[in-house]
Amino acid sequence: MAQLSDDCFAFGGPLMSIDDAVGIITAKVSAVTETETLPLIAADGRILAGDIAAPLPLPPFTNSAVDGYAVRASDLPAEGEATFVVTGRVPAGSAAATPVPAAHAVRIFTGAPMPGGADTVFMQEDVRVDEDGRVVLPAGLKPGANVRPAGEDMANGVVALRAGQRMRPQHVAVAAAFGLTSLAVRRRIRVAVFSTGDELASPGASRAPAQLYDSNRFMLMAMLKRLGCGVSDLGIFSDERAPLAASLREVASQHDLLLTTGGVSTGEEDHVKAAVESVGSLVLWRMAIKPGRPVAMGIISGTPFIGLPGNPVASFVTFVHVVRPTVLALAGALPEALTPKPVRAAFSYKKKAGRREYVRVSLRSAADGSFEAVKFPREGAGLLSSLIETDGLAELGEDITKVEPGQSVGFLSYAELI
Repeated sequence: MAQLSDDCFAFGGPLMSIDDAVGIITAKVSAVTETETLPLIAADGRILAGDIAAPLPLPPFTNSAVDGYAVRASDLPAEGEATFVVTGRVPAGSAAATPVPAAHAVRIFTGAPMPGGADTVFMQEDVRVDEDGRVVLPAGLKPGANVRPAGEDMANGVVALRAGQRMRPQHVAVAAAFGLTSLAVRRRIRVAVFSTGDELASPGASRAPAQLYDSNRFMLMAMLKRLGCGVSDLGIFSDERAPLAASLREVASQHDLLLTTGGVSTGEEDHVKAAVESVGSLVLWRMAIKPGRPVAMGIISGTPFIGLPGNPVASFVTFVHVVRPTVLALAGALPEALTPKPVRAAFSYKKKAGRREYVRVSLRSAADGSFEAVKFPREGAGLLSSLIETDGLAELGEDITKVEPGQSVGFLSYAELI
């Protein structure tokens, strides 16, 4: 398990910025060290355990980028058309038996190795063939045109994939182009997710009139799985301090991270806080973020614990900005910065300075072709509808106090957040 010291989260004072909070935790956690070797396709979504240097150049040989005719540029006249006899034909997957003779052309196809001596390819749609089968080449083509040199994409020996890379289909493609069939990756980090509260019922169970179905737990588990985690669903714990504390102590030794929502504030019914403090240490981080200010972070037997706000939108936002970077750090992944894209606001909004806020917005195309962000019409961090009826979040930085229509704001698409 990833182990933390009991004082690594110690913090007191005013609201902590998101960047400071995340910087502290990601600097303190230790990444898992265990690795496993997986078939290439199974490595998608996993964290690469070591650098991969190109074992061969890409492409491995100089080849034609188009269907056409390969020639020696030195044979071309300075001006006017040139008429060459066509000698030979090189389809993809074959090689020319002999070099191209002077003032001759070789019929060649995309991906086929260049014949010896040839260094330029005319596209077939730019030439014409006369009645004698000779190819008539137009003037003006630069030497080396339509040719892909060996190593143009990647040179032999260059580090193409770095340790900590979260593998995506394009990275799998690179490994396949090197002829690799398996990759060494870090083991999945193990995250335990639970809910607490007698007011919650699991989907599929009977629900009392005063209960809600537990939605946050399933949202968090889905987000964790998209980050490549192994997830343990601990279900719903009752509002009893002693049994909850005993359960947390037991599961902490079997997981790399404990995650929950709600119940970590200072109210008399917030039993999670008391349970965590009885078996470990807990410092409530009052983060300068909206929605989502109450975020709790602590340690139980060396395993980090994160408690997110109970409202689903606040839970979603704080997962993205607190849990996501923590998970990546625990998994040994390279940092993945979230970079808002500038769009034009189509709404008015006021906020406090010193706090970063995230507004749920939809994108629409304006008359001038640019994108505008339209604010969800209702407020409230408990509105699940606001997460499925919008496209992403408008990020309003700490220095911003108001937004007016036409002002540029940063936009984070939901598709990029996990």
